[in-house]
Order: sequence, then structure tokens, then C-alpha cells
Amino acid sequence: MPQIDDLPPLRDVIATHGLDARKSLGQNFLLDLNLTARIARSSGALEGVTVVEVGPGPGGLTRGLLAEGAKAVIAIEKDRRCLAALREIADHYPGRLTIIEGDALEIDMAALAAGVDGPVKVVANLPYNVGTQLLTGWLECDPWPPWWQSLTLMFQKEVAERIVASEVDKAYGRLGVLAGWRTRARMLFDIAPQAFTPPPKVTSAVVHLEPILEPMDCDIRYLRRVTAAAFGQRRKMLRSSLKALNVAPAALLDDAGLNETARAEEIPVSGFVALANSLRERSNKAQ
Repeated sequence: MPQIDDLPPLRDVIATHGLDARKSLGQNFLLDLNLTARIARSSGALEGVTVVEVGPGPGGLTRGLLAEGAKAVIAIEKDRRCLAALREIADHYPGRLTIIEGDALEIDMAALAAGVDGPVKVVANLPYNVGTQLLTGWLECDPWPPWWQSLTLMFQKEVAERIVASEVDKAYGRLGVLAGWRTRARMLFDIAPQAFTPPPKVTSAVVHLEPILEPMDCDIRYLRRVTAAAFGQRRKMLRSSLKALNVAPAALLDDAGLNETARAEEIPVSGFVALANSLRERSNKAQ
């Protein structure tokens, strides 16, 4: 297949700039530019869209996003060694790539998005060591609807399965409840280890999430508490695992219309929302 642009192949870029992937930074570089373009396309139409990309590394996905028509890309990169390679891409696409050196966990992306004219999407091959933490922050952001129009993210496949899981899936847990409450999440496709340098020991997968504009009413603080208690002892019945909340489990379960003998993995997102709302109401009354 033809190259997506006339910049050098990524292997040459990596060699030129000495960009050996570092495990400490969760780096695994995706070198197939046709594959990075596929990831870019899977985020939907990009015309008029500003994309926030976390961990661009040598810029394979960055190039895919720009070649596929993104109005602009804001690339957040912690590894200073990658900046020169990214600047070469910025020179090739004048005025369309902004490079921010820093830790994505410490950057106020909502503030970045507030200064953008038009919709904002997040598209990223997230570093493995911070991917779940970043996603949780985007799902818990306030106010809601969020500053992002969609998230198209690559994770280890086992993490991706947890994100899209419901109560009928073995991978269902706290992350599936959070994603299922506020978004419509779906798995798009797998990426084999051999596509990366160095190859990770696991298969990766791309997940796409779109926000539910009006999710079920729920206070995230209480949803965190009930899911932590329930899934913290997922083999136990809820009448036992919810004792950690210091509110009579029978009362919470009765309010939510749930069976005391059920286990966390059997409860749909709506059930956890009902439990969280009951906990909030009973906690407020007790004060």
C-alpha cells in the first residue's frame, strides 16, 4: 500500500532521532502508517475537528490524523526525545500541529479544548502504564456532556474488553460500569503484537466511546463507592460485599430492587446507579 504522506518511513525517523521505545514510559511504537491511518479513520469524520493525541511518540498516528483531514492535532508528549521528530511533522503540515511537552496526567485538557473552535476528539495509542487512569479521568469529568466528542483509544486487549463489558461478560467490572453509564463503548479491531516496535507480549485493541448526553442521574462519588465495595469482593453476594458501605445492605438492595443473593457481576449498570442513588439518599438523611 502507498505511504500516507511523503515524510520518511517511521523506522527511518526512529533511527535518525535515536528513539528506542522505553518500557518506563509505556512505549510501543506502531510503525505501519496504513494502520495508523486506519485508526484515524475509525474515529469518524475529521474535517473541522481538533484532535487531542496523548503519547504520539515518533508521530505515526499524528501523521495518520493529519493525512485523514483533521483540522488540527494537539499532541501531548512526555518524552523530550520525540519532540524533534514531531516538529518535522509540524513543518510538513504548517499551522495544524501543536506540540505540548508534558505529562498528560497533569495537563488540563478541558482547558485546552475550551480554547478550540469546533469539536474536539481524543484519538491515541495510549501508553500502557497510564491508559486506564487517563480514560477514567475522561469518563468522570465534570460538567457532563464532556469537552470531548468521542474517544478512540488503543489499549491492551484485556483492558479494552473490560471497558466494553456488560453484566453478560466475564470481563465486567468497575470500568465497564463507569463506561456503560456515561458512554456507548464498542471494540473496533485488534492489533497484533508484531505491528509494534518492540512487540508487546499481548494483543492490543482499539475502542471507540461516544458520550451519552443525558446519562442516568447519578453522583459519581457514590457510584465509585458501591462499585468498589461490590467488585472488591465480587465472589460474594451483595448482602455481604456491600457491608463495607456502613449502610444496611438489605435497605440499599431493597431500594434498588435487587436480590440480596446476587453478585456484582450479575448487576447491570442501571442496578449500580440505583444502588448509588440509594446510598446517596440514605447517607444524606443520616447527616
